[in-house]
Amino acid sequence: MTLTGPTDLFGVDGPFGGPAGVRLPNILSLLLAKNRPLIMGILNVTPDSFSDGGQFIDPEIALDHARQMIEEGADIIDIGAESTRPYGGAKPVTLEEELARLQPVLAAVVQLGVPVSIDTLKPEIAYWALGLGARMVNDVWGLQRDPNMARVVGQHGVPVVIMHNRYKAEPSISIISDINAFFENSLEIAHKAGIPAEAIVLDPGIGFGKTPEQSMEAIAKLAKLTHFGLPLLVGASRKRFINSVSPSEPINRIGGSIAAHVVAYMNGANIIRTHDVAETIQALRVTTGLRNET
Repeated sequence: MTLTGPTDLFGVDGPFGGPAGVRLPNILSLLLAKNRPLIMGILNVTPDSFSDGGQFIDPEIALDHARQMIEEGADIIDIGAESTRPYGGAKPVTLEEELARLQPVLAAVVQLGVPVSIDTLKPEIAYWALGLGARMVNDVWGLQRDPNMARVVGQHGVPVVIMHNRYKAEPSISIISDINAFFENSLEIAHKAGIPAEAIVLDPGIGFGKTPEQSMEAIAKLAKLTHFGLPLLVGASRKRFINSVSPSEPINRIGGSIAAHVVAYMNGANIIRTHDVAETIQALRVTTGLRNET
């Protein structure tokens, strides 16, 4: 597949087929109406993701894992084919390679009936995925890396996860202030692209451009981000900050992940992004039950 410029992507008939700018129903409001913490299950069809790289690169195995997460109670499946590796060292993936990894999987996962989020840095991939039935875009650069990403989201009218990110960690800064400023900038971009507030989710980006201490601060002080009046997503699953408190490999960080997600929920998180769906749902149900008894 060859793209020569934005006109190829956003013309009347884009390179992936079908008319550009078909607006889809906003699934976010329906999900939030469940009035409980939502679970976004992670499906990485990559060879190099920090926790499960290569585990689901086979399309049949990936599809089976998506089915399992849905059976366990996932509300959203977040599928990505380029590792963003929050601690650095991510290897860029070409458009053609990312597409090749997604093509055997995405449409089949969409057919399972649970809303699918496309986790990508590339507006071309987002456009293609939305055309196949994905219902949400997860942008780890919060609409600030490629100006066409906001355009794709705005044209389709789908929800977007705006994640805070930095090119490198700076221990001396106030991470909450930095997250606030980043979100303000992203929200201005979203507004100019015609993305309504009711289609936006904010993610503080645990592990991305942050020291372990800053990642923990972002969770502990998550309530300081509720002033935006928008849903908050936290994805602390198996992240390295857990290792700084309790030395462990990613696969052995389920306990730390659950602790972080419970605290995030208690501090205002509406959506939890996790590798471990069943365990996270159990922990959040117990937390909700205990809070209802107080």
